[in-house]
Amino acid sequence: MELRHLQHFVAVAEDQHFTRAAERLMVSQSGLSASIRALERELQTPLFVRTTRRVTLTEAGRALLAEAERILAQVRAAHEAVAAVQGVLRGTLAVGTEQCIAGVHVAELLAAFRRRHPDVEIRLRQWGSAALAEEVAAGRLDLAFAYRVDADPDQLRVVPLTGEPMTVLCHPEHRLAGAGAPVTPEDLADEVFVDFHPDWGPRRATDAAFAAAGVRRTVALEVNDVHSLLDLVDENLGVAVVPRHFRHKRPSLTALPLKDTGEAAYETVALVPSPRATSPAARALMELLDTGARDAGT
Repeated sequence: MELRHLQHFVAVAEDQHFTRAAERLMVSQSGLSASIRALERELQTPLFVRTTRRVTLTEAGRALLAEAERILAQVRAAHEAVAAVQGVLRGTLAVGTEQCIAGVHVAELLAAFRRRHPDVEIRLRQWGSAALAEEVAAGRLDLAFAYRVDADPDQLRVVPLTGEPMTVLCHPEHRLAGAGAPVTPEDLADEVFVDFHPDWGPRRATDAAFAAAGVRRTVALEVNDVHSLLDLVDENLGVAVVPRHFRHKRPSLTALPLKDTGEAAYETVALVPSPRATSPAARALMELLDTGARDAGT
């Protein structure tokens, strides 16, 4: 099995189109098709279902894609490791993050990294924690900053960064705001909730806290960005349960501690591949983080 065959296979799987993949790889379409056929002959199974408009993966193709991405990530890490030994950090650093992550100021960290390693191309992607974990495990991201996840230690290392309790945000005229006292999940049982998509860390932390308390809740207003969440609460359309550091983003809202959810209900982590698959750029970024680039309050 040749690496170029795997590279061609991954490109077609990503683009779902032979012509577009060939243009991106700067190879002829006939050469790309021959490469895929050679791979299918070697594996003795079709990898794609071909139509006139697009191609989709077969079950065997989906199984191969995850392994091919991991193999290519390890090969890339090997090339970059050799360059690092020679004294120059090159290549690409692909980083993933959730919105408004605590424990690290991502923009400042990447700026400091660029100053130290100008020959490394930085790529940034923003997703929810579950998707970020999948991307790192598959080798499509070098590392990510996310909410804690359960992970296979052979594929993913979970490095704790910081923990904090959850806070309830509500409009100053909300019934709970006047008391100004900590609240429990039971106190919020009948409230209208504003929250993130289920994949985002704050939503996962809140869902877990309410499930542990045995309180059922319904998210009526679901968003995918912090500012929309704060705007909806600011219009008194619902309450939100968020990590404590969110209270600084909209001082006009009332912030109430949420009791009975543990000392650190929300934990920020770095998701890093297994040591053999960790690129030199990812190691350099983590070393930079450990030297004091964290910002625990934003």
